[in-house]
Amino acid sequence: MTDSPTLLTTRAHTLGQQLIARHWQLVTAESCTGGWIAKVLTDSAGSSAWFDRGFVTYSNAAKTDMLGVPAALIARDGAVSPAVVRAMAIGALHASHAQMSVAVSGIAGPGGGSATKPVGMVCLAWGMRAAAASDAPIQVMTRTVQLRGDRAQIRAATVRLALARLLILLKNEDVANESPLCS
Repeated sequence: MTDSPTLLTTRAHTLGQQLIARHWQLVTAESCTGGWIAKVLTDSAGSSAWFDRGFVTYSNAAKTDMLGVPAALIARDGAVSPAVVRAMAIGALHASHAQMSVAVSGIAGPGGGSATKPVGMVCLAWGMRAAAASDAPIQVMTRTVQLRGDRAQIRAATVRLALARLLILLKNEDVANESPLCS
């Protein structure tokens, strides 16, 4: 699969149409992609009708300050973990007017990897409010992947995965029925 602007733009446009049909908005919480997901989404004309906001939480402090991710959780599990991206997805929904969120954190390289968290490890989470009300329960699905390639390729693949799963979830409209792909 290529990273052509047309492919990403097409996905963003389709996503926007599906969100508009539900009268929903989307929020992003990004670490390793540094706002790339939000950029792709807002490249789509009319995105202000369905894109609420994007958080670039590259540092651990930003995750805590902007999204309310507990510092103890980051210290215990690390910034690249299912628990942290879950907290990011929930925090983004609480800090926005959106009904759906996507959160990503990963090790894009070339450095920063370890034996347990190698370069290319990316955790993603998708959150959805069970109802339109801001106090409605939030369902979250997480997934951890091991991507190959250089920094740009890992980040691009993360953007593609984030958008692809958003589209799938909008078709199903039920995150709870998705099998948890990581614990």
